[in-house]
Amino acid sequence: MDDEIPDVLLRLLRPPGPPPRRLLLTGWFSFLHGEATAGDVLAQRHASAVLDRAGVRHDTAWSPGFRPDALSLETADPGAYDTLLFVCGPLHGPHVAALHEKFGNCRRLAAGVSVIDPADPAVTGFHEVVPRDGTPAPARRDLAAAAPVGALPPVAGLLLSHGQGEYGERRRHERVNERLTGWLAAKDCVRLSADTRLARDDWRLCATAEQFLALVSRLDLVVTTRLHGLVLALRTGTPVIAVDPVVGGAKVSAQAEAVGWPAVIGADALSARVLDHWWDWALSGDGRTAACRHSKG
Repeated sequence: MDDEIPDVLLRLLRPPGPPPRRLLLTGWFSFLHGEATAGDVLAQRHASAVLDRAGVRHDTAWSPGFRPDALSLETADPGAYDTLLFVCGPLHGPHVAALHEKFGNCRRLAAGVSVIDPADPAVTGFHEVVPRDGTPAPARRDLAAAAPVGALPPVAGLLLSHGQGEYGERRRHERVNERLTGWLAAKDCVRLSADTRLARDDWRLCATAEQFLALVSRLDLVVTTRLHGLVLALRTGTPVIAVDPVVGGAKVSAQAEAVGWPAVIGADALSARVLDHWWDWALSGDGRTAACRHSKG
């Protein structure tokens, strides 16, 4: 459709006269105290792809809180750009309005945005606005909807034990949990914290065992220091990396031995190298096949 935001944006970038010399791509993801949501970042990616196809040289300004080593609005030189493009989110408030003052030398465009008040200086400061909604014109599809994306990463459930004081001086729960979360944070994956504890007065927890099994069955793998994290993940056919947080081994190691599950690591053998080995195995065909075999009893 010729009224899609990317198409209208391309027309705006090709007015009579010379094309943009260099463009600064901005959005709420650019503000120090703004938000870099998944939708905002995908909108940026889509706009950047459109600019690339049009041959428009451009940079993106990122919030220092999201990408501290990248170009920011604070470090960008307004004199280096002749065009500013703002994408996604509402055109509202002092942060957006301040762009017009700092980049007053630029032709300022906004695309894929919500217009709350057409008379807001945050809106009127732009030379052209291609709204997604908020005006009498029909709503347009958001830029994030068709943004280019890569392969989706795995979803890893993390089930940790924090108690078990009965093991006394053999407990290494805090150290093990710190190592596991630090290691997992560096993985390209979706990290989902889960709990085997059931409750009917807390919406964040499962209320029945069947709900918990439904959750685990939808994960690509589970990383756990809990015995039932191991047992119930295998019951659903989900591969598990089990870590025993008790020195010398306790119930997690014993259960892994009882069911013949190989991906178990002792507290005194925990390392990134060993975790990486079992991560690769769990996400491989071999890991999934082994877990499915266990799910059949």
